Amino acid sequence: MMEQEILYVSTDNLLSDVRTIIDSARTKAYAAVNVALVERNWLLGKRIAEEELQGENRAEYGANVIIRLSKDLTDEYGKGFNKSNLYQFCEFYKSFPEIFHTACGKSAIQLSWSHYRTLLQVYDKKARDWYMQEAISQTWSVRTLQRNISSQYYYRLLQSQHKDLVEKEMLEITAPLQDTDKFEFVKNPVVAEFLGLAQNTDFTESCLEGAIITHLQKFMMELGKGYAFVARQQHIHTEKQDYYIDLVFYNYILKAFVLIDCKTSKVTHQDVGQMDMYIRMYDELKRTEHDNPTIGIILCADTDDDIARYSIMHGNDQLFASKYKLYLPSEEELRTEIETQKQLFYLQHKEK
Repeated sequence: MMEQEILYVSTDNLLSDVRTIIDSARTKAYAAVNVALVERNWLLGKRIAEEELQGENRAEYGANVIIRLSKDLTDEYGKGFNKSNLYQFCEFYKSFPEIFHTACGKSAIQLSWSHYRTLLQVYDKKARDWYMQEAISQTWSVRTLQRNISSQYYYRLLQSQHKDLVEKEMLEITAPLQDTDKFEFVKNPVVAEFLGLAQNTDFTESCLEGAIITHLQKFMMELGKGYAFVARQQHIHTEKQDYYIDLVFYNYILKAFVLIDCKTSKVTHQDVGQMDMYIRMYDELKRTEHDNPTIGIILCADTDDDIARYSIMHGNDQLFASKYKLYLPSEEELRTEIETQKQLFYLQHKEK
């Protein structure tokens, strides 16, 4: 990634010039952080790969190295160094061994860490290199890259006799995926972890959502119905994407996890589908044989709409109706709490 300059050309408009300088400086800062993040992960992968070669039984020795290293790093630096991440760094180094050793001696980093992590899904080196070059030359967003990999765009293009039609279709489908928030990179919790910043919900939720979630956490704990707080903005990583659940509780009366997601817009079928995925993952990864099925609650901050959608995996409807409802907040309780926090939020910002 080329070093960016702070762009500045004086015009007659002071405000416009100042905005250009600020936005350009931010872009330069984000680019510098990205290069350092990618370089760190590559060097970590290189060092781990070197260590793996030390043992006679390399696979077993390597696994033990990762386990010990993950524990030590997590104790010292916090999140971001679990076993899967360390394996991923190692795979990154092995898949892109020359990224810091170009003919001119300069760094060849031209994509974000999220791009490179997405490219690791492609095991075919020829295809992976092609996707990388296209992502650079066509300035694909991470979502566009992921979509093209998932839809086998490279192989379909190779086999097609009408490549222009395949490309045209891809551009039309991915056009909405190219519209990214210009602060998306710095909002990424991976970047916050890299910089050693405390997890801050302002990075991942709107201010209003963050305010509502903060008070919902307290509200649920004060219900007196057996809730124990587990996590806020809990990170769930799949091969293809990162997800963050707003609030996670465990109800020791129901013996079940309760997941809460808050939306400032209307709840969509996609939101419900995503919550169902969270429930499946929680049941697979966290639920023990003594626990009841996980419950999901999707809240809509627009209280003129349906205030809450309760979600539970199919086949457990009777359990939900007979037992769960006794210990879940009613829609009226949720409506009152959300409206109260919205009013406080607007008042505070009006004063500012």
